[in-house]
Order: sequence, then structure tokens, then C-alpha cells
Amino acid sequence: MIETQADNITERRRFQRIDSALPLRYKNLKTATVPMGSITKDISEGGISFKTNEFISLACRLVVEVTLPTAQRPVKAISKVAWIRKLSSGEQYELGNQFLEISKEDRSIITDYVSRLNAADL
Repeated sequence: MIETQADNITERRRFQRIDSALPLRYKNLKTATVPMGSITKDISEGGISFKTNEFISLACRLVVEVTLPTAQRPVKAISKVAWIRKLSSGEQYELGNQFLEISKEDRSIITDYVSRLNAADL
């Protein structure tokens, strides 16, 4: 089982994170020319996690685009793979990504979305 830097991740999170199943497209910043599709597992102002069928190394930079139901266009960010773990079923991996570069507008869209859903759960 591959598991890297996932221990105690909850205690180190600075941003509120919500479970989500949102359409996502990602590509390796340096090597990929064609984006891959996935579905988010969770999202926060500071990052995102999702499943993939390929191993992506730690610290790899990805361009991610997430479609939020409250936004008119996908939000886009450059992220860094913070942790990766192989899932027990099949050849899938779960990745945790930290946003490195994101516009203030896109960060605000994510923050508003997360805040609304957290307020709805109270």
C-alpha cells in the first residue's frame, strides 16, 4: 500500500473542508497535454482531493479545473500533490492537492461555496 504524508492530515488543515462530488479536470503542468477527468472527494479554500487511475508523484504540479454548481465557469488553480494513497479496490489512487496559485476571484468562489454548504449542515 502506498501512503505518503496522509497521517495526521486533519490536524494540519487550515481551511474548512467539505465532502463533494464535483466534476474535475486535471493535467500535469509539465508533461500532460490532454486533461484527465475525475470527481472530487472533498474541497476547501486551500486544496482538493480526488481519485485517479494513475500514480502521480508527490510534489507534482497539476493544473486543476473544478466545476462548482454555484459558478458560471470552472475555477482553475495550479496545485501540488501533498499526499497520495493507493486504494484497496483496483488500480486507483486518492490524491490530496494543495492550491499553490489561484486567482482571488476563484478562491472566493470556492470559499463562498464551502461556507454555504457548511452553514446548510448546521
